[in-house]
Parts: sequence; structure tokens; C-alpha cells
Amino acid sequence: MSNRRRLGLAITGASGAVYGLRLLRHLLANDAEIHLVVSAAARVVFREELGLQLPGRPEDLATSLRAEAGVSSGELHVYAQEDWFSPLASGSHAPEALVICPCSGGSLAAIAQGISNNLIERAADVMLKEGKKLILVPRESPVSAIHLENMLKLARLGVCILPASPGFYHRPQSIDDLVDFVVARILDQLAIERSIGPRWGSPAPGS
Repeated sequence: MSNRRRLGLAITGASGAVYGLRLLRHLLANDAEIHLVVSAAARVVFREELGLQLPGRPEDLATSLRAEAGVSSGELHVYAQEDWFSPLASGSHAPEALVICPCSGGSLAAIAQGISNNLIERAADVMLKEGKKLILVPRESPVSAIHLENMLKLARLGVCILPASPGFYHRPQSIDDLVDFVVARILDQLAIERSIGPRWGSPAPGS
């Protein structure tokens, strides 16, 4: 039996598509089996923020994202947002954990209310009902009382709310350093060994 980690990843339409892409790169580099969904709004964000025009067919999207990630290892399965036959849609074949990165306010609200109008929302619902690891990476700022109430409701259910809020104690020298700071925290939550992002107390660059 394979020891390869089976993980779900969803990328929604919040700003910060680079977080999702960088996370995908590190998960594949760790030889994980990734089940991925990219929302329609996320495709718009990929085009506006990264200049990437993502193909529509899941098979073509898998090829495109793997090329952008620059990683040949791991196993990548991509599903359409309406693919109810995906393993993500059922507790009987669900991955061990699901990360939604970045997570839009709309997705956050739907998950908090138990709404499953698409595969991303359904996948999160499956994680909750099966008692599995669910990590949400919101990037909205500022947040309203509605956002905060939704986050608190989900946190009380055991969901990890991990805002895309990079630290600066490591003296970042580039945008990549800031992105890696957040991605490193996600990898920690998944108990995946990582070499990116310094830990508190480690020497800062140039010190």
C-alpha cells in the first residue's frame, strides 16, 4: 500500500492565487496525491494577478498547473466545480485533509452555513461531517462582523482558520519570501516537512 498522502486543495476567487499555486508546488514536491478544484472566480484571479489563462478542461488544467508549478513528482487530479462524482464529494473516499487557499468570504460563509452548491463547498462539508482536517486561508481585509462570526463558528467546529497574513521577523527580501511564510504555516498544519520559511528563533538573513 502506498504511503503517499492524499490531500484536497481548493482555490477560490479571493485575491492571492499565488498562495494556492505555491502550496500546490510544495505538496507535489512532497510526492503527495492532490485532488484539486479551481473555482470560476479563481480563474479570473489567476489571469489578473499572475497573467495565467487557465484552460477549462480538467485534464488540460492539470497539465498547465503542473507546468507552472515546475514539479514532476506527486499525483495531481483536477475536477470541475460541478463534478459530483469526485472523491471530494463523498466521505467514503475523501482525502485526509482539505485546504482552501485562498478562501473567499463567500466560500467561508457557505461552509459556515452548511451550504453545498458546488464541489468546493461540498468537499468542506465532507471534512466537517467526517471529522477530518479542514484548513481555510482567508485573505479578506478588513473583515466584517459577518466574516468574524463565520470564522468563529468554524473554529469552534475544529476548523483551522489560517489567514494569509505573513510575518516580518524573518526580514523578507521578496514577495516570494512573504508567500512562503504563509505556505510554510499551511504545511506545518498538514504535518509536512518543509524547508521554506524560518521558524521563530532561527537566524534572520544577514544577521
